[in-house]
Amino acid sequence: MAASWRLGCDPRLLRYLVGFPGRRSVGLVKGALGWSVSRGANWRWFHSTQWLRGDPIKILMPSLSPTMEEGNIVKWLKKEGEAVSAGDALCEIETDKAVVTLDASDDGILAKIVVEEGSKNIRLGSLIGLIVEEGEDWKHVEIPKDVGPPPPVSKPSEPRPSPEPQISIPVKKEHIPGTLRFRLSPAARNILEKHSLDASQGTATGPRGIFTKEDALKLVQLKQTGKITESRPTPAPTATPTAPSPLQATAGPSYPRPVIPPVSTPGQPNAVVAVFLQGTFTEIPASNIRRVIAKRLTESKSTVPHAYATADCDLGAVLKVRQDLVKDDIKVSVNDFIIKAAAVTLKQMPDVNVSWDGEGPKQLPFIDISVAVATDKGLLTPIIKDAAAKGIQEIADSVKALSKKARDGKLLPEEYQGGSFSISNLGMFGIDEFTAVINPPQACILAVGRFRPVLKLTEDEEGNAKLQQRQLITVTMSSDSRVVDDELATRFLKSFKANLENPIRLA
Repeated sequence: MAASWRLGCDPRLLRYLVGFPGRRSVGLVKGALGWSVSRGANWRWFHSTQWLRGDPIKILMPSLSPTMEEGNIVKWLKKEGEAVSAGDALCEIETDKAVVTLDASDDGILAKIVVEEGSKNIRLGSLIGLIVEEGEDWKHVEIPKDVGPPPPVSKPSEPRPSPEPQISIPVKKEHIPGTLRFRLSPAARNILEKHSLDASQGTATGPRGIFTKEDALKLVQLKQTGKITESRPTPAPTATPTAPSPLQATAGPSYPRPVIPPVSTPGQPNAVVAVFLQGTFTEIPASNIRRVIAKRLTESKSTVPHAYATADCDLGAVLKVRQDLVKDDIKVSVNDFIIKAAAVTLKQMPDVNVSWDGEGPKQLPFIDISVAVATDKGLLTPIIKDAAAKGIQEIADSVKALSKKARDGKLLPEEYQGGSFSISNLGMFGIDEFTAVINPPQACILAVGRFRPVLKLTEDEEGNAKLQQRQLITVTMSSDSRVVDDELATRFLKSFKANLENPIRLA
């Protein structure tokens, strides 16, 4: 009570006095006992000291997907000094899959934005902002010493070439400044050396400026008629022996091949002159999504043994059902029937609804179909949950909603993480058939081409042969041979074909 009275009976200061551990409590007690503290100027001095400032709440770069290693700050939705409540959207973060909103976990004031919007490649766990409690001086908040701004991503160091041993290089004929140098064909080089001629005395007529055999023979004819003389290059002055540079050590003949363009460094946009192409190219910085897609595709093709099986499916019955639904103002696509047929087939054949986790196969208790959606940032795969239990119209509505969110970058992590089977359809782009890369840890992906009219020879009721037009699509299933062998994949495609060609089975 004495301490409370000496401090002016301020409950906030009393809370700090009682609640602060360690040296902060000692400091407050010393101030209470050693100095005269009241409600006046001394209280204001106390309030301005560091002893009364609580630790700010750290906002760290979160992990928003299993494969996320870095994130980009797209936009801050709150400003410094603005009050926030638990659940309020703080900022938008671009992950390796989509743009996700980061929500506040506590009430307070956004005191400091450590990483500005537009910053890229922020490592997980890096400090991006600070929140203080209401009533605290947010303008003078200090960044904790143990957590500073995230360091920039270091560029990969290029391996330095090992020092070349000192080798005595014979003096070779050097190129005389002001003379042209040509790319010579082997036959042209032999002819010029035999007759002591120089390519600069003629004109190169070959593709890409190559000096051909015919060009060399023309020079020989001109020499025989006396119109040109032998080329006798002036000997190079004797140079004092010095340690040869790598460029000198690799010096070529008098008519060298074109110089290979220097290797560009990832992450450093630049323009490099390509001698072979006589042009330039510019590196395009890759987004997080593009980098992750490239990494996962490379890992998949290099570590997963892909096997392929192809089948043609007749869409006649599906197109008829689709036309009937349109009359009832129900709009569905052929791809919706394909998703449903794949889900029903997986339910019939659970041995295909598996994944490989690195140690062995795992049979999955759910049938979630990942549907590939092309976006400006790359290929995303939103998931149709429990697709076997959904109707065609429900699947169509889900695909439309998720596709829009994918293109807008608004997919939530639970809307694209997981999945047991993938479908990629390029039919709308006019592709007849293709093979797709498996999306680990899934075991299969179905590649769907466009449906096209095909004339097939059939028999009527009387047994007479006749030509009939059919609408066929070609589907190719890529399967992980470690868990889905060729025989199982073949049976799956056979069942899938039967289900798709008989839509009544999909009801």
